[in-house]
Order: sequence, then structure tokens, then C-alpha cells
Amino acid sequence: MLRIRTALPALALLLSLTVATMAADKKPAFTDPATAGPDFQVQGEYVGQVDTDDGRVAYGAQIIALGDGKFHAVGYHGGLPGAGWNKGERPQADGQTKDGLTTFTLPDDDVSVVVKDGTATVKKADGHTIGTLKKTVRKSPTLGAKPPAGALILFDGTSADNFKGQMTEDGLLTQGATGKQALGDHALHLEFLLPFMPYSRGQGRGNSGLYVQSRYEVQMLDSFGLDGKDNECGGIYKVGAPAVNMCLPPLSWQTFDVDFTAAKYKDGKKLKNARITVRHNGVVIHDDRELPNATPGCKPEAPGPAPIFLQNHGNPVRYRNIWAVEKK
Repeated sequence: MLRIRTALPALALLLSLTVATMAADKKPAFTDPATAGPDFQVQGEYVGQVDTDDGRVAYGAQIIALGDGKFHAVGYHGGLPGAGWNKGERPQADGQTKDGLTTFTLPDDDVSVVVKDGTATVKKADGHTIGTLKKTVRKSPTLGAKPPAGALILFDGTSADNFKGQMTEDGLLTQGATGKQALGDHALHLEFLLPFMPYSRGQGRGNSGLYVQSRYEVQMLDSFGLDGKDNECGGIYKVGAPAVNMCLPPLSWQTFDVDFTAAKYKDGKKLKNARITVRHNGVVIHDDRELPNATPGCKPEAPGPAPIFLQNHGNPVRYRNIWAVEKK
């Protein structure tokens, strides 16, 4: 999780986050933090300062729950992604909870990290404390954004009338919903919550997606702590990875703010590709990116406006506060 000596080689043995290790009947999906169990309390983001060979530096860590008290941790020199990380190496380590303590050991750095009650204490082998990281809960700066005058209110929790889809008893939209409002060039705000699925891996862990115009998917996935690839949260499959992986821990409300320009056609022939800018939790992850083709899984490219689609990949993903502003 921490690289105390700057020239050390990368850790060779990392626990894979893409291989399922539990039978299907042992892969619960939690949508309520109150029932998510003790591992959920350890998982999350931690920030603080650590003494290194370069002096005392800001440091961030993301701890990912893998079930049965097992964890994987990723370190970030300078702070968390989108909040200070220098985009350098991401030291990693595995950990285990025993007797109320979750311990990570980095043998190459002669360092251990012990997590208890929301505090990660970093120690050298001689027991000397060299840093402390505190658990933090980040929120998107656009969370709860109010629609401007003239906006199309697609979902506000009062009904699902503007979607072909279902609403939960507590006023949330469920996966698999298709909008009824066809959209051309537009800006879109959407809030989503990924389930906590500690025993699941890869594309089976909190998978959904926002299909703009039912054609171009911005991936939703529990990619917390992962590399940030084109098939992970915020990615556009086979088109581009997000500039930074801004996925927050599962059961955090997250935001996509999209600015979309539709493909242009004349006499049935495409003249210009669609373009998209995406802010994930307030950070630009795609800046006016060209979309050369539609994403498989929904509608093909075609002239004219079309509604959004929220993919059903079998995981209980939830959505709220969805609105759009059409461009003239």
C-alpha cells in the first residue's frame, strides 16, 4: 500500500480482482450499509501523511473488501485519485482481519499497516509509527444538483412515469430502465449507487451502464481501486478509458454529468461522429471524446434522437435525480 523507498521494485504477488473465487450462491449483493457486515466498515478511502525517504508526504489509500475478512489495498502518493495523487505508481498489498485488526504487510518496504476503527497506522518493522491515515468519505460536488429552469425532469423519485422501468419502495429507479424522452444534443445529470458485492469480481461486481441515446455506453461498475480501463467505471468500451478512475466505494452515491453532441447525418449517411464530455464525481474523465461507433448491447447508430437506457447486467444498481437539458 505504501512505497517508503522510492527505488524498490513493484510487489510481485497481487491478489487478482478479476477471478471469481466463490460459488454463485455465496455472492450476495448488499444495497443497504446497515446490513453489509463488518468488512464494509473497513473498506473505503483513507488519507493522511507518511514519513518517507523524501520526507513527510501526503498519502491516500483505497481498501477493497474481498469477502471473509480479506482485503486488497492500493496506495497513492500525494493523495487520492482526483484529490492529489501524482499519477505515479500504485503500491499494493493484501490484508486479513483477525481479532478486530486488519493487517497489511509490505515485506519489500519492511512496513506494516494496521487498520482499526477507521484509522490505518503505518509502522516500520521495529514498531516505529511513521504515519497515520484516517478513513474519509468523499462526495461528488454535483451530488444533489438541482435541474435548471427548462430542464427535462426524467426521474425525481416521485414516479417512474418517464421510464419503462421499475421504482423501489424508497423512490429509486432500478436497472434495466429505458427513458421515454428522446434526446438529441443535450446535457445530462444522473446519480447512481453500486451494490456492495465483496465476493464478486470483474464484470460481475456492480455492473450497469448509462447508454446515451441508447447507443453509447458510459460504463458503471464497482471499479473501486482498479486501474481504470475502458471496460471499468467511467470507461467507454473499446473507445477510451477514463482519464482517472474516480469510482468511489460501493454504496456511495456517485454522479455522471454528461455533455453530448449527437452524430450528424444527411440522407442517411453519417457526416460527423458523436462527441461526449463526461464528469465522474465532478472530475472530467472524457473531454470532448469522439465516439466513432455505438456500444454493443443496445441500439445501433442511426439518425435522430433517442432516449437513455440504464443497462441491466443482473446487479442491483440504483439511480436517482436524473435530468437533461436539451441544446438548441
